[in-house]
Amino acid sequence: MAHRRILSLWFPRLGAERWQRAEPHLRDVPMATVITQGNAQTLGALNALASAAGLYAGQPVRDAHAQCADLVTRAAYEHREQAFLNALHRWAGKFSPWVAAQPPDALVIDLTGCAHLFGGETALCAQMVEECSDLGLTVRTGLADTLGAAWALARYTTGDRQQTRNGDAIDQEAPATRAKAGKRRHWERGGAAPSVTAGPAGDSRVAAPGAAWAALAPLPVAALRLPAHTQDALVRVGLRRVGDLMDQPRASLARRFGRGVLDRLDQAIGSAPEPISPARAPDRFALRLSFPDPIGLEEDVAEGFSRMTDRMCDSLTKQGRGARVIRLEAHRCDQIMHWQTVTLANAMQDPARIMPLIRLKIPELEAGPGIDMLRMEAVHTEPVHARTMAGHAEATAEAMRRRDGGRGVEDLIGRLGARLGMEAITRYHPAESHIPEKAWKTVPAAWSEAATDWPVMDRPRPALMWPPEPVMAPDVPRLSPEFRWRGRDWVTAAVRGPERIAPEWWLEDPAWRSGPRDYWDVHTTRGDRLWLFYAHGGELSSGWFCHGAFA
Repeated sequence: MAHRRILSLWFPRLGAERWQRAEPHLRDVPMATVITQGNAQTLGALNALASAAGLYAGQPVRDAHAQCADLVTRAAYEHREQAFLNALHRWAGKFSPWVAAQPPDALVIDLTGCAHLFGGETALCAQMVEECSDLGLTVRTGLADTLGAAWALARYTTGDRQQTRNGDAIDQEAPATRAKAGKRRHWERGGAAPSVTAGPAGDSRVAAPGAAWAALAPLPVAALRLPAHTQDALVRVGLRRVGDLMDQPRASLARRFGRGVLDRLDQAIGSAPEPISPARAPDRFALRLSFPDPIGLEEDVAEGFSRMTDRMCDSLTKQGRGARVIRLEAHRCDQIMHWQTVTLANAMQDPARIMPLIRLKIPELEAGPGIDMLRMEAVHTEPVHARTMAGHAEATAEAMRRRDGGRGVEDLIGRLGARLGMEAITRYHPAESHIPEKAWKTVPAAWSEAATDWPVMDRPRPALMWPPEPVMAPDVPRLSPEFRWRGRDWVTAAVRGPERIAPEWWLEDPAWRSGPRDYWDVHTTRGDRLWLFYAHGGELSSGWFCHGAFA
């Protein structure tokens, strides 16, 4: 049976190099990302020049600027670095289908049975390093039989040194030798175990099949992925290399340092299983179109987006998804990018319905001196289930008519949303309340379906409703034939009612402090049909009010 082969890809400068790809001038200066935790700011990822200046990850920003006056910093955005790692995840899928991400800066690939397709393990690692170098990324690879060994080989070598010294190692030495103790900084001669540091770009280490034990033995105990306090405890008693642990009685190690040390050691040498849980790279629907010469006419831009829309809809259809939010980008020759967002009323994969909405956004893209690249991305997608019409011809025709009618409403919502903003388009849904003004709720039209379950009322409700307005009429429960409202005199022609509605006693509503209401459907001689009520009084006085009008 073939040995299991695991490859660990570590990108020690991922955060800094992501910024360098966006701002190429940062490659020529010491640069680092800044991580903010509460009121503290520390360095995250560093480029090669910053590391050469003696800076290190976790160093306070103030100390780093004092040590390196030319240091340039950028904020560390975790979600953007995760998106960049996801892009590398998709790239690594061409080497093996079993790829797992190890946030924030590593990938793990199960290469069992795949290396011969690329000319062997050494050639495969060299190809990965070369492609990463072309992308402007620093990578260190480790290949072994186990995940733990591959992780260790990618991050540690026998020549790793520690820049600071463990004080406990000095305190345990004889007073006569303390003068010489400061010179012995190497971790094998009394110093602390080395921390993970970025080595030279393209550093690859391959352990032969079945040689994980020999490859791990000269490495520091930090290569076993142990907690910091456990590493310090092991170094304090002189166990500085993985090989030192292999020579010790297992019972003594477990009793003094915990079972975790043995578990990590067994996983690294293959005595205990450590499965890899590969995750499929998130689907991403993005296209770009570059031009040999800059363009600036709206028709040219529309034609470019039209071609990309056709290809994107084909990809969405194959994956069974529909675009809900589309981002349009116009990259100009002066290195300025303008973008617009198109929000669709429903998940769509039909270019004939999407392109009219894109055309509404094109005039808002500023061409400036010219556009040399267009980019389109479906930033939010939803699953779209295929529908098959079944039944006799009349039923099929009726179903298609309902479907096409729904599309018309969705297209209308999309066009209005493109001009006014999708959040401005709303619709009403029924709500569970007997209070007239609370019988419905407002929901976004783009993220809801048309309501079809409106309750059937025993009494009609007005088409227009407004806050209660006072009516000048005698303060008695029976409406008089004449009353005055909005500065005009009204005469009743017909009256139907009353309908008693009581307030919700479990809720405090200032509008209902006038007590129970008797609603009347009033027809006037002017032809108007009003909805009046008499408030019987509570915390506020009684009286007549107009609450709405029927159509």
